Amino acid sequence: MKKDMIMMTLISLILLLVSGTIYYFTGNRVLFSVAITFGTIFYHLAVRLAVGYLVDARYHNRMDYTRKWFAEKTFERKLYKKIQVKKWKERFPTFNPQDFDLKKCSVEEIIQVTCQAEIVHEINMVLSFVPIVFSVWFGSIGVFVLTSCAAFIFDSIFVIMQRYNRPRLMRLIRK
Repeated sequence: MKKDMIMMTLISLILLLVSGTIYYFTGNRVLFSVAITFGTIFYHLAVRLAVGYLVDARYHNRMDYTRKWFAEKTFERKLYKKIQVKKWKERFPTFNPQDFDLKKCSVEEIIQVTCQAEIVHEINMVLSFVPIVFSVWFGSIGVFVLTSCAAFIFDSIFVIMQRYNRPRLMRLIRK
C-alpha cells in the first residue's frame, strides 16, 4: 500500500505539471480544469504522506494509549454497531500492514500503532479543507468543497476503524 500511495502521488504531480504546462501555452480551459483536478489529488495524497511521516518521525508508533483522548467514548459502541463497522473494516487498505501483525508485534505495540494512525487521520481530516482556500484564485468552490468533504469522510473511516479496534485489543491485554 505504501508504494502504491507514493506512486499515485508522483503520478498526480506529473499529470498536474503536464496539464498545467500545456494549459499555460494553449489557454485550453479543459486543461485548466484537468490541472486543478490533478493538483487537488496531489495535495490530498502528498499531505497524507507528509503527515504520516512527520507524526511517525515524532512518535515512532509509541503513543501513550492511556491518554483520555484514546479512551473509548460512551456512545461509540452503539454507533459502531449501528454503522456495522465489523462488516466493512477489513475491506479498507492498511498503509503498513506489518505494524498490525500479531505475529511480529505485541498487542501493546499494535495499540500504540492504532493511536498513531488515529492521530494521523485526524490531522488529515482537518487539512482536508485547506484546498477550499484555492477556490479564491481558481473559482469552482463547489468542486473544492466536494473533494475536501470526500477526503474528510475517507479519513474519518480510518479513525473509526482504529477507535473500533482499540478497545478489543485493550481487552486482550487485560486477559
